[in-house]
Amino acid sequence: MLDDFMVRAALAGIGVALAAAPLGCFVVWRRMAYLGEATAHAAVLGVALSLAFSLPMLPSIVASALAMGLTVTLLRGKGLAMDTLLGVIAHTALAAGLVTVALLSDVRLDLNAFLFGDILAVTKGDLATIWGGGALILAVMIWRWSALLVATLNPDMAYASGIDPKREEVWLTLTMALAVAVAIKVVGVLLIAALLVIPAAGARSLVKTPENMAFGAAIIGSAAALVGLCGAYLADTPAGPSIVCAAAVIFLVTAAIGPLFRKE
Repeated sequence: MLDDFMVRAALAGIGVALAAAPLGCFVVWRRMAYLGEATAHAAVLGVALSLAFSLPMLPSIVASALAMGLTVTLLRGKGLAMDTLLGVIAHTALAAGLVTVALLSDVRLDLNAFLFGDILAVTKGDLATIWGGGALILAVMIWRWSALLVATLNPDMAYASGIDPKREEVWLTLTMALAVAVAIKVVGVLLIAALLVIPAAGARSLVKTPENMAFGAAIIGSAAALVGLCGAYLADTPAGPSIVCAAAVIFLVTAAIGPLFRKE
């Protein structure tokens, strides 16, 4: 019989995996992995600001992550290379958040839980947040799927069809900020980008259509969450990193067998 905390952890991991699957596909197609990491780093600053000004935690994380994503989007093509821009802004936000937390002498905060996740401590309230936020992400992805797909694969065709690629990028940034907020409890800000990229990259090796890739990413992400949790429970290792390691192993397997599926 599984303990209640393991059931809650499994549900949390699956909820995040389902929400991250379609979003992760666009991250892979657009080569936005660094943007996902930068958005996640900004979440630490959001946590610090919420503590400093006694603001609600979740909206603060979403706002800071969204501000990061929109800032990078607006500054793109302004002279700095994208990897340089992301490196400067992301690590500045992370450092500023850590410094702010250190200056709050009257606040006790387990930074490891935010940096690497604390999925085994998920409460029923956290589950409601994860699944509610995940449902919202999936709703936006379903609503904007066709427009996002055209804007990603062929921006010129998107313009000709009356679709604004920049507007679609804003929608993508908004959902990524929400994904960071709901996933922070599961894998932490330092590993969120991995949970977005690895399942989608693994599914890409096996399928031929965008929709199947999103479906495959959801399966791989959910499997990684369950396998990683079991491994963490049996080996007494950190759950968040264990989930990412499980996803990496699945990715290696799919990369090895992918050519067989491609031939069919």
